[in-house]
Parts: sequence; C-alpha cells; structure tokens
Amino acid sequence: MKVYDVLTFGEAMGMFIAEEPGQLASVRHFTKELAGAETNVAIGLSRLGYRVLWLSKVGTDPLGDYIIQELQREKVDTSLIKRDEENLTGFQLKEKVSEGDPGVYYYRKNSAASLMGIKDFPELREMHAKHYHLTGIPLALSPSVRELSEAFIQKAKKEGSIVSFDPNLRPSMWKDEKTMAETIQRYACQADIVFPGIKEGKILTGYQAPEDIAKYYLEHGAKMVFVKLGAKGAYVATEKKAHTVPGFPVTKVVDTVGAGDGFAAGVLSGLFDGLTPFEAAERGNAIGALQTMSSGDKNGLPTREELLAFMNGHSVKNG
Repeated sequence: MKVYDVLTFGEAMGMFIAEEPGQLASVRHFTKELAGAETNVAIGLSRLGYRVLWLSKVGTDPLGDYIIQELQREKVDTSLIKRDEENLTGFQLKEKVSEGDPGVYYYRKNSAASLMGIKDFPELREMHAKHYHLTGIPLALSPSVRELSEAFIQKAKKEGSIVSFDPNLRPSMWKDEKTMAETIQRYACQADIVFPGIKEGKILTGYQAPEDIAKYYLEHGAKMVFVKLGAKGAYVATEKKAHTVPGFPVTKVVDTVGAGDGFAAGVLSGLFDGLTPFEAAERGNAIGALQTMSSGDKNGLPTREELLAFMNGHSVKNG
C-alpha cells in the first residue's frame, strides 16, 4: 500500500489570464496557467516538501496534458489522474486588473472532472494518506462527485486519518444559496479541521462573529477551526483555546485569488511539522500574504527557504 502525507482531489482547470486590462472580448493575448483550489493546496504542500497525491479526471486533450505535466513538474503524484475520451478539460478566462479581484469566467459544464465518480478510482483502495483535504467546490459539480467526496471522508475515518475542509463557496455554481449551504455543511461537519472565510461562515452558520462561527464547528465535531479574516489574519479556535493570529502587512495586493488556498497549505504544513494551531496559522497567514502579491493562482506559493525568508523579514500586524 502506498502511503502519502496528503491526498486531495478536485477539478484542475486550464486558466487563460489576460495580458492587458479591459473587457475580455477585446483582449488578444493571454497567458496560460494551471488553476484549481485543491491543486493550489497540493502544489503548496509539495513545494514545502510533502508527498501529495492528486486525484482527478481530465480530457484526452492538450489542456489535460498540460495539467498533468504541470503537476508532475511540481512533484505532485498524478498516478490517480484519469483521462476521459468523451469529455473535455474545463478552463477559465481571467481578467487583468491593476489590483484587487479580477473577473473570472468558467467553462466547466460537463467537463471531464465534473462527471468523475468513485467507480473511476478502484486503485484508491490501495492508497493511504495521513491527511485528506477537501473543499466545497467539487460538491457543486455533480451527484457523482458528491458521492466521491463522501467516500473520501469515510476512507479517511476508517484509516484514522485527519480530514480538513475548506468551504470555498462558489454561489454561481449552485442552484440557490440554501442548497449550497445545506450541502456544504453536511461535509464540513464531518471534518476535523475547517477553514471558513468570515463571509462564508456567516452564510453557512448564520453567525456574524468569528468566535461564534468557530464555536459552531467545534460543537459539530471539529477539533480545530481557522476562520480566515483576510488582511486581519485568522481567528483560530480549539476546544481549549482561541484567539486571533494577526496577518502580515502587504504593500500592494495584486490578486487575492488563491490566498485562502495558500493559507490552508501553510496551516497544514505547520501542523505536520508539529507546530501549535496558532503557530501554524502564522505560517498560513504568511503564505496567504505571498499569494496576494503574485498574479496567477499558485505563483506566490513558496519553497521552505522562501517562506522562512519572508517570515524572518516581515513582522505581523498588531492584533
């Protein structure tokens, strides 16, 4: 049986980033990148030296080839990426903006990954990981992907492994907010570690304060909750202790996409290294800050040396 530090899955997509500002219909030149919340976490952990297995499905098309090549280049194990001869790999178009959040347009309906299910991965029985990471994005794709997500969680629990869950709400992918919240909560409340953003927590739990959001998940079985507060850092809660871990100052925000994924990778790596949840959150805040200063979803994810240099050279904000 192969053993990994982390097993995660989702939909990896091709991403075409405009090289000039303005309406996408008028843009003539784009840069190709890899996109996907779960791949960001996988790459982030791999760059920090962990053995990561990525599970997904892509088309037998150039974008599928590209995704596999990029993940292999990042030393992520791609042995559980399946190829679909009938359905294509999804992609997205992303605007260029001087700062803040760019517009993103998705082309993923009936993509190869959206139709994957547990039956596609019989080899999963022979794979084992110490940690399983999921997000709420695949839950919006199809019933078969939701079934795969449930199997993922049950496998982890059977093996005694840890499960982390990032809601990663994408309202445009759901029929309505009520369906989105109810579905995601069914999975979030099975996790040992939960990473809600403050706005996501309000939608999912009905509470406004990070203290109440964290308490909700702790009461529903979580061992640790990391409520992401953006530039302010993160509110971290365990059964015994809770407080805010301040963020790192950022001189200029280039792109916030992928910051939450970087935070998750930082926190998980810290926990793997034996740090306390609060120390791990500081590492997560550092990687989140690095991500906001880079274009592209994964370009700010650091190596261990780069992370150490950043944390040594920057002081956190006052809480």
